[in-house]
Amino acid sequence: MKRFFTVEYWKDDGWFVGKLREVPGVFSQGETLKELQENIEDAYHVMLKTAAVPAHPGAQTLELGVEV
Repeated sequence: MKRFFTVEYWKDDGWFVGKLREVPGVFSQGETLKELQENIEDAYHVMLKTAAVPAHPGAQTLELGVEV
């Protein structure tokens, strides 16, 4: 399955720097726009793997409703 995200990017000291708008915390950079896209995709996959780490053995969960 393929999902599509919005990459917000800018130039900083000659580098393309960017983030995924829909996924907070996924940032990267590249010398070219293509390299930035590849690095953002890698950063997204790293975030998914990190999120899959099992919870602390004593951890509990609760559901939280947030008004938006």
